[in-house]
Amino acid sequence: MTIAATLSMPTAQRRAWTPALLLLGAGLGLFGAAFAEEVGAAIDTWERSTAYNHCWLVLPVAIWLGWTRLGRLAGLRPAPSALLALLAIGPACAWLAAERLGIMEGRQLAALALAEVLVLAVLGWRICRVLAAPLVYLVFLVPFGAFLVPALQHVTARMITVGLQIFGIPHYVDDLVIEIPAGVFLVAEACAGLRFFIAALAFGTLYALVMFRSPWRRLAVLGLALVVPVLANGARALGIVLLGHHLGSAEAAAADHLIYGWAFFSVVILLLVLAGLPFRQDGEVAHPPPPLPPAAPRGATALAAAAGLAAALGLLAPGLMAAMGGNGVAQATALPAPLIAPEGCATAAGGGLRCAETSVTARLVLFSPRANWSAVAAERRRLAGEDDEDVTFGVADSAGSWRARQSSRRPETVAVASWLGGHIAGDGLRSRAEQAWNSLSGGGGRPVVALVTLRTEAGAAGAAGQLRDRALLRLVLEAQQHGLAQRAAQLSQHQ
Repeated sequence: MTIAATLSMPTAQRRAWTPALLLLGAGLGLFGAAFAEEVGAAIDTWERSTAYNHCWLVLPVAIWLGWTRLGRLAGLRPAPSALLALLAIGPACAWLAAERLGIMEGRQLAALALAEVLVLAVLGWRICRVLAAPLVYLVFLVPFGAFLVPALQHVTARMITVGLQIFGIPHYVDDLVIEIPAGVFLVAEACAGLRFFIAALAFGTLYALVMFRSPWRRLAVLGLALVVPVLANGARALGIVLLGHHLGSAEAAAADHLIYGWAFFSVVILLLVLAGLPFRQDGEVAHPPPPLPPAAPRGATALAAAAGLAAALGLLAPGLMAAMGGNGVAQATALPAPLIAPEGCATAAGGGLRCAETSVTARLVLFSPRANWSAVAAERRRLAGEDDEDVTFGVADSAGSWRARQSSRRPETVAVASWLGGHIAGDGLRSRAEQAWNSLSGGGGRPVVALVTLRTEAGAAGAAGQLRDRALLRLVLEAQQHGLAQRAAQLSQHQ
């Protein structure tokens, strides 16, 4: 409901809307301040990651969806309900759990849910039912889905492998590295198709809401928006490899492939739109539900109680966490870490290694026992760097499992691993839950992150050099089971 629409209302109806909108605006402002970290993290992701650049359009689109429904609000008045405000208990508990588990997307979704409960409590069920589409569409403000990247990478690599088998092209596959006679192809994070997947889901949802009325047709559109981008991205990646095979050069085929990918994706979306047009229902006359008896007028006391309770429950979670002292990010400490030299390498100054034209260094980062896992994950990302064109792969040895990243822009390969309570720890829910319990109970050790960095002289770069660096990294990490890995495990047992 806009200010202009409010002013054009009859006096009695305007008197019902004005205080509700004022209280709603004040409550949303308080939530914006309380959840500033979540808002800032979302905006940073929109700006930094090409997979979420479209999120800048979500709020304008949601406002437009709401504007198209203004006519259906005629005759409706806010019906504040303190009972509906109690629905904030669930998102508040979810926010607390996500904060201790270190899941920023969970915190953002919970904060958004708290804001929507505030809208529901202040305006009432009938108005929110009319505005259900724009309220639901706001979920795309949250940059979710990054956890799908490894799975999408492997699906893409598998589709390429199957395609090469069908076309009878000789190939060798090592996890996400595919080698054919024309050269080496790396299925990097940018090749996973997350940017296509998330954008297609957001567009498909909008298309379903605008063009269709039947729930089944809307679900069918959403299903296609989930499946088609994955298949299309696999076909695109296979096409690049086939082009490299026919050109005789992997590098020539891969040049500017991300730009071509957006053009290919645009064509796929256009075909989906055209396929859905024969079944559109936007021109049909919508049959509104039978009118309900007008809601009983609610006084200022009911409005204040509903808004106050919803706001209080929403602010309780961040207030409680602030009283507990936050997540202890500032208490991380970096320590030098000497390395054991494997065969073919020599010890260098500062405890590092020199392996021909490659230098190897390492360090350990110790966290406060009260830190949540988001601090650990953020430090791992900072140490390893973030570039979705890098190649990521796992290195398993007798000491545990390392996650490695090979830069596409410089001759550098890094590997990181985490320990907690004396054992190797990943970024899954088990490690997050264990540290969440440790941070609350004050026992169980502390998180420790180990970083190993290989830097090769620029002249030794190239596909062959990258393969050699990956082999060297495995050799170095295997030699650290009684050195770096053992020390990290010991430090993670002490507070």
